Amino acid sequence: MAFNKGTSADQFFQTDAEQAERERREAKAWNKNGNPITLKSKLLAAIPDPTSSSSVLIAESAGSVRRVNVDTGDTKQVFRGPSAPVPCVAVGGPGNGTLFAGSWDKDIWSWDLKSKAPGRKYSGHSDFVKAVVTAKLGGKDILISGGADKKIMVWDIETGSRLYVLQDQTVSMMAVQHLVVDPVESRNDEVILVSASSDPHVRRWRIRLDGFEQLKETSPDEPGAARHAILEHDTTVYKVMFDSEGEEVDLWTASGDGTAKCLSRIKGFATDDAFHHGDHVRAVAVTDQWIVTAGRDEDVKVWNRSSGKLYCTLDGHFNEVTDLVALDGGRRIVSVSIDGTVRTWPLNQAELDKVNKEKEDRAKGVEKETPAEPSKGLMTLDEEAELAALMEDDD
Repeated sequence: MAFNKGTSADQFFQTDAEQAERERREAKAWNKNGNPITLKSKLLAAIPDPTSSSSVLIAESAGSVRRVNVDTGDTKQVFRGPSAPVPCVAVGGPGNGTLFAGSWDKDIWSWDLKSKAPGRKYSGHSDFVKAVVTAKLGGKDILISGGADKKIMVWDIETGSRLYVLQDQTVSMMAVQHLVVDPVESRNDEVILVSASSDPHVRRWRIRLDGFEQLKETSPDEPGAARHAILEHDTTVYKVMFDSEGEEVDLWTASGDGTAKCLSRIKGFATDDAFHHGDHVRAVAVTDQWIVTAGRDEDVKVWNRSSGKLYCTLDGHFNEVTDLVALDGGRRIVSVSIDGTVRTWPLNQAELDKVNKEKEDRAKGVEKETPAEPSKGLMTLDEEAELAALMEDDD
């Protein structure tokens, strides 16, 4: 194994493989696929902006949340406060007017969504806050957070008081990766929460004002039997979401085992369909026509929902894709990445067919892609190791 000594600090003592990977990323960074909007930090999560149909709210490693308008390219509205990376973001509170962000500094920060004025800070986790979600419970606005400390905490948004700490007492729950509220089973007096973590179990919780419990699951293999949690993956589950298109509002998951899965509600959340993306799948998005997956291999893959077959691969990112946001009723998808770019892809079939045709032509030598100027801000090896600690922390 040879070592290369470069001219910059981040190139000293790189192995051949590390140097080759850097060169590959630098070459790929020249592309303009997905009309990239380039930011100066690593992008760790994104959600739709409830105040604008063309904007997303992005959690940044720079310790801020940034509003990005994908139509105009405006990136100037920034919510600042944390001095450490922000890996998760949510909107809630009265009138959905408050922005929340969990941070490496172990706190959840908040701001007024319109004025950007700082609000209350919620402190209680003993390690990175990796997931946040909001809900209403008995007329009360609540915030739910999950951390690398293996705990899920429920907060009263108005008072800042911590209501509950949820932990699996039967099977060791590892770092919480994502949280989502079940829109079907939740009611005014109880919230059904779904959690994903660095172990392969997906857990459901019933939260009420007078207490909480972890739900037992129907066993798909033994009628009448129960299982401790939903176990349909082999390793870390990075994201959970509910399908807004299907009649049953099924649960969708993205996992480090390389698959995204549809877990059928009527089958007790057993696997109904699986999409084999390959490598770690960090994000999944669902429309009435397409399933979109993305993750460590840098590609955004579009699957035909009816046939289950891969329809188109959208390549443009040159580092791990961390999140996907569907806009305009699923007519386009926004992807964000550790490479610092926000890319927007149309999902109408004609545009996807055009992408496929261009790839076929290039493969035949009909057209050669001309690179534009390379994007700046590639990570140093130390930065890559630091981000890997955030994204992969199983402690």
